[in-house]
Amino acid sequence: MKAIICESYGPPEVFQLKEVEKPVPNDSEILIKVYATTVNRTDCGILRAKPFIIRLSSGLFKPKHAILGTEFSGKIEAVGKKVSSFKIGDKVYGFDDYGVRAYAQYMTIDEHKAVATMPKDITYEQAAASNEGAHYAYNFINKVELSKGQKVLVNGATGAIGSATVQLLKYLGVHITAVGNSKNVELVKILGANRVIDYEKEDFPRVRQKYDFIFDAVGKSSFAKCKPLLKPGGVYMSSELGYLAQNIFYALVSPIMRDKRVIFPFPKDCKRSLLFIKKLIEQGKFKTVIDRKYPLEKIIEAYKYVETGQKTGNVVITVVHDEK
Repeated sequence: MKAIICESYGPPEVFQLKEVEKPVPNDSEILIKVYATTVNRTDCGILRAKPFIIRLSSGLFKPKHAILGTEFSGKIEAVGKKVSSFKIGDKVYGFDDYGVRAYAQYMTIDEHKAVATMPKDITYEQAAASNEGAHYAYNFINKVELSKGQKVLVNGATGAIGSATVQLLKYLGVHITAVGNSKNVELVKILGANRVIDYEKEDFPRVRQKYDFIFDAVGKSSFAKCKPLLKPGGVYMSSELGYLAQNIFYALVSPIMRDKRVIFPFPKDCKRSLLFIKKLIEQGKFKTVIDRKYPLEKIIEAYKYVETGQKTGNVVITVVHDEK
C-alpha cells in the first residue's frame, strides 16, 4: 500500500511517499481502507515535535511510528476475531491526538478507541474533518458551566477549533462574539456568532465589552490582555500553553485570587467528543468547515499551507485507491 513515511522530526519536506506492507488487524482491531484524513495543528505539532513535551508520547528522538495522521474516515475491510462493535463494510471515522497512522491507504485501530460509524448523509471528507477541532472545542465548553444568555468571546473563530467552538456555543444558547478575519465575517455569522470582530480592522482587547468567558482557539492572545474584558468571576481559556507555559501557571494560581480565572483545558476522552459531535451532525446542528483538499501525494503542500496559520476550518487529504 501507499503511505507517507516520516522517519525524523522536522519540516514537511521530511515526508516521503513509499510502498509499505499493508497492516493486519489483531483480535480487537479493525482494518480500515482510508478514504480521507486531514492536516491539523496537532499533526503539525507532532511533525516538528513542538512543544518538546510532545516527544514523551510521540517518541523522544524520532517519531515512534513512521506513519503519522490523527483523523480518518474510511470503510472497514477486515475485523479481528474478538471485534463485536463493527462489521466489514461499515463506514467509520475517528480521531486520536496521539496518532492513528492515517496517512496511508490502510490503517488499523482498536474497536474501543475513538472510532464510530459515520453519520448518515455526509462525505468521507466531511467525516474525517469532524473530529480534531471539535474535540478541542468540546473540551473548552465542558470545563465550565455555561448558561443561556451568557456572553462568550471566541478568538480565532475561523480555524478548525474556533469554527467548532462557535457552533457548540450556539447549540448551548449563549451570546457569541467571534473574532476572525475579513474574508470570513459572513461565514462566522452563519455558524452562529451574534457579533463578529474583524481583527484586521479592530483590536478586540480594546473593545469595551465584558464577557463571562473568553476562549482563545488559536493561542494568540494572553490572560493579561484579556483579563480587563472579563466580568468578575470570568474565565479565560486558551488552546495553547502560552509564552513559557504561562497558562499552566495561571491555571494553578488564579483560583487563589477568586476573581478572574484561567482554566487550561487538558483534552481527554476522544471517544466522548466523537459521539457528542456525531449526535449534533445527525441533528443538523454541526457542520464541518473545509478550506482545501489535497491528494495524499501532495501532503507536503498541505502542511505548508496549514503552517501559514491562515486556513479556514479544516484541510482534508484525500486517499485514492485502485478500485477493482
